[in-house]
Amino acid sequence: MAMANLARKKITNLLNTSVISSDVLRYSFSLSSTLSRGFASTGSDENDVVVIGGGPGGYVAAIKAAQLGLKTTCIEKRGALGGTCLNVGCIPSKALLHSSHMYHEAKTRFAKHGVKFDNVDIDVAAMMGQKDKAVSTLTKGIEGLFKKNKVTYVKGHGKFISPSEVSVDTIDGGNTVVKGKNIIIATGSDVKGLPGITIDEKRIVSSTGALALTEVPKKMIVIGAGYIGLEMGSVWARLGSEVTVVEFAPGIVPSMDGEVRKQFQRSLEKQKMKFMLKTKVVAVDTSTDIVKLTVEPSAGGDQTVLEADVVLVSAGRSPYTSGLGLDSIGVEMDKIGRIPVDKRFTTNVKGVFAIGDVIPGPMLAHKAEEDGIACVEFIAGKEGHVDYDKVPGVCYTHPEVASVGKTEEQVKELGIAYRVGKFPMLGNSRAKSIDDAEGLVKIIAEKETDKVIGVHIMCSNAGELIHEAALALTYGASSEDIARTCHAHPTLSEAVKEAAMATYDKAIHI
Repeated sequence: MAMANLARKKITNLLNTSVISSDVLRYSFSLSSTLSRGFASTGSDENDVVVIGGGPGGYVAAIKAAQLGLKTTCIEKRGALGGTCLNVGCIPSKALLHSSHMYHEAKTRFAKHGVKFDNVDIDVAAMMGQKDKAVSTLTKGIEGLFKKNKVTYVKGHGKFISPSEVSVDTIDGGNTVVKGKNIIIATGSDVKGLPGITIDEKRIVSSTGALALTEVPKKMIVIGAGYIGLEMGSVWARLGSEVTVVEFAPGIVPSMDGEVRKQFQRSLEKQKMKFMLKTKVVAVDTSTDIVKLTVEPSAGGDQTVLEADVVLVSAGRSPYTSGLGLDSIGVEMDKIGRIPVDKRFTTNVKGVFAIGDVIPGPMLAHKAEEDGIACVEFIAGKEGHVDYDKVPGVCYTHPEVASVGKTEEQVKELGIAYRVGKFPMLGNSRAKSIDDAEGLVKIIAEKETDKVIGVHIMCSNAGELIHEAALALTYGASSEDIARTCHAHPTLSEAVKEAAMATYDKAIHI
């Protein structure tokens, strides 16, 4: 620092002379560049908090730490903030879900509303361009938030060299060491592969490749009937692809309430998506232009060969904890690579914390954000809390399916006496008026106390409606509390009120 100050004084004195030589200008530019690079990737001064990973958990943790007055640096290897969610996950998939829904509506339903076209075409390149613009705008927005909150942003791959030091190979080919009193691992997760299947992101793709196809495949096979597989399968089915979903389990989205799951599958089947449940993939042949999958019943049996132009592997995600030097500092991991933490998100190594997809719990962006905020609150000497029983989940198909709390199957297994109230969207005036009345709201409450313990919604905007339920569960509301809360008319949210009325008494409009 002293040398840098001396150099600045030397340049200032030279610039004050009447003649500036080319050597002076070159020296000035060289020093300026050196100082700039040092600021961009500095680790010489110890931080209060260092976050490894700039995804939803990491960047939110970094911003919150800075807001709490902690000197903070965030390290991100991608070179673009937002992690998988913003770059190749939640955000681009929702962009394509919306675009494909608009196309499907224009082709199949607009005429019913008096809006007619001679022809409706798909421009995949334009659709992808809109998606990419949304992603770019949002990633730059996070960089703006970093600047606003004075978070230092280091672009590169970080690896522990001690519990308080991270060596970063920067994306420009350099290296720096970032020091921190508290280091948070927020590296997220990666696509889980399947034995014998090589993902090339062209014909056999992960969700990343499915977000970047240049044309609509005639036939697509989706391996895995979870949230991601159904969303991406839905996108390409709407655009005209023949989509078949292969699932090892006996039902789609195993974590979903059973009654809602069955209705959801029927809805997707009406959209011409096909399902092969209790089925496993045993071989893949990519030797010709067509990908051939050999499948058989999960319990064994006769084999069948399926053909597709594109195969989407959507078998879940794995914690991204390799290559971080965790072994070198003694951070414990379980057999699938997750990092065990206590309620303060502390690992077994003092000063090292972990949040988001690398720890046990639902692998959801919003859960990671809550982890990040709670973790830095603890670091700052405050109290933080995340209730994993009240984290909402949403499948962004059409209709959407959203839930929070326990399913009816879970309640039965726990032996809790309960009541169920249901209300079909067919009885909701707003849903009928916009001709989008598929689905229902289902509320589960304790029989003795009427306390709401689970809410499950299937309708066009379930992902928005679910947060009333999340708030109710968080504050221990009863179904009567929801039912006696005035809801504006006509709104889809009135279906939540009616389901609540049906739980403790009787609904009105059914």
